Amino acid sequence: MSDSPPTGRSAAPSSDAPSVNVAAMPSVLARIARLSLRYRGRLAFTVLLTLGAAVASLTLPKLFGRSVDQASHLLAGGAGHADAARHALLVSAGLVILATAVRGLLGMAAGYQGEYLSQQVALDLRLQFFQQLQRLSFGFHDKIHSGDLITRGMLDLEGTRIFIQQGMLQAASLLLLLGFAGYMMVTTDPAMAAIGLAFVPIAAFALGRMGFLLRVTWLKVQELMSALTLTMEENLQGIRVVRAFAGKTFEMGKFDVAGNAALAFAYKRILLRYRGVSAMQVSSYASQGLLLWYGGSKVAAGEMSVGRLTEFLTYVSILQAPIRQIAMIFNSAARATSSGSRLFEVLDLKPEVADSPGAEPLAPTKGVLRFEQVDFHYDRGGKQILSDISFEVAPGRTLGIIGPPGSGKSTVANLVPRFYDVTGGRITLDGVDIRDVTLASLREYVGLVQQEAFLFDASVGHNVAYADPWAEDERIVDAAKTAQIHEHIAALPETYETRVGERGVALSGGQRQRMSIARGVVPGPGVMIFDDSTAAIDAVTERKVRDGLAQATRTKATIIIAHRLSSLMHADEILVLDDGRVTERGDHAALLAAGGVYADLYELQSRTASGLLDDETPTAALTEGADA
Repeated sequence: MSDSPPTGRSAAPSSDAPSVNVAAMPSVLARIARLSLRYRGRLAFTVLLTLGAAVASLTLPKLFGRSVDQASHLLAGGAGHADAARHALLVSAGLVILATAVRGLLGMAAGYQGEYLSQQVALDLRLQFFQQLQRLSFGFHDKIHSGDLITRGMLDLEGTRIFIQQGMLQAASLLLLLGFAGYMMVTTDPAMAAIGLAFVPIAAFALGRMGFLLRVTWLKVQELMSALTLTMEENLQGIRVVRAFAGKTFEMGKFDVAGNAALAFAYKRILLRYRGVSAMQVSSYASQGLLLWYGGSKVAAGEMSVGRLTEFLTYVSILQAPIRQIAMIFNSAARATSSGSRLFEVLDLKPEVADSPGAEPLAPTKGVLRFEQVDFHYDRGGKQILSDISFEVAPGRTLGIIGPPGSGKSTVANLVPRFYDVTGGRITLDGVDIRDVTLASLREYVGLVQQEAFLFDASVGHNVAYADPWAEDERIVDAAKTAQIHEHIAALPETYETRVGERGVALSGGQRQRMSIARGVVPGPGVMIFDDSTAAIDAVTERKVRDGLAQATRTKATIIIAHRLSSLMHADEILVLDDGRVTERGDHAALLAAGGVYADLYELQSRTASGLLDDETPTAALTEGADA
């Protein structure tokens, strides 16, 4: 059992597939819209361009109607007017081409500005999200999967961004076009306008419903495809077990069920799409048919010109394209609701561990670290991890901590730099509660070298100097020598400029740990904590590392947490933890004399080490290569 923080997700944003919360839609979409108001000038310019494109589009019906009336009037005057008719049509054609070109250019410019605006908002959100991840406490990161955070920072952020362009601005374009077209049609002939615009509410409802349901079903398809992918991944990873136990039929059945479920929803999406499009087309053509019947009757009765009828038919044709965008608008609104909710959920969180009001930078004098009756548990009402822990470590002194897994050793290490806050008692540096100083100054003063030696995919020098990127080469080399890794680095193709690969895959486990130790030594913190940081290093090299660290930390308060007694038996005081409590304390000699758990463990490890050296361990195991 480990004393690692709990991995449940009840206290953090859920990582389930996003759903569309209709009740939250107005507030989420309004918040996204407000983000674009930071760029009011560009937004106003985009709307102005959209207005210009709409006006240019609506000149076409007038031009077509006038052209038809001119041609009809001139041709009705006899053959002598044929040349005039051709000239009039040529002029009208030129005007139509010009209006179309202007509409195209304005539309292109509006689209570019809309995309630019949405990308600016996306950049702001991306920076805010990444900054928030740096601020949020370890308690948050313990309870949510990193893959979920990456999804929120990429796919959900994109779903939020796209609403500005495909939702908000597209809706503005549609409303402008419908508003101007409706006004021009109603002021020309109210009855014809009513017939021509009758398809709009029908198509809007059908397409809006289609867009919303397409988003809902897409989420379900995404969930089912994830299950299908998981089934395949699990099968491939366990292919030897499947073959060994003749599980092919069972695995095929699982895959078939998951595949058919995903296919059923894919078919549903196809049906939804064609239903919506068909409803729009049928209602649109029905309006045009009625216009022809009603308008044709008025033309025959001499109450309307052919050009006016052509004008109304052109209005309906032009409106079909923007009306189709209703599906996209609703789809993007639904997507932005689910994606934006998940994104804002993280952005609105308050860090559990943060600078208190009036916190000042740490100003240590002696640098004495003290735990005063410290209690700790990760979740309210959860298991107590530490109970009544008290100790003191002064500069030049070393405290050792040992205990079984789950006893709270690593928790002690995590409390000193305030990765978590104590739930009882307090931790002080020179008598000042660490909750009363700024986090930045505290973490600069406390150096923590953990068992998990994470390395960045960068050069060796960059990894060693990560805590102080401006460290001189001499300091980097000295830190590497202290950690007994300099000779290995010097033998690399590009020495300190050699890339270590993703997560340090080019290095062995012991080499990564020594790199981590060197990284902890470079900034020269006032308190050094080594949390089982030599577990992957062989005994001979560990002794050399320990000797080097003794010199580097001779003026610092040092805490060493380990499972191997050889790592901490030289400490001035050793604490034995069990179930979060101190059960034994004293130096190595005193604990051996007490004959308790520590003495039993020492005897066991000494006997085991002696047996391995006598019977099993080859001489080569004590060399540099033994820490792989």
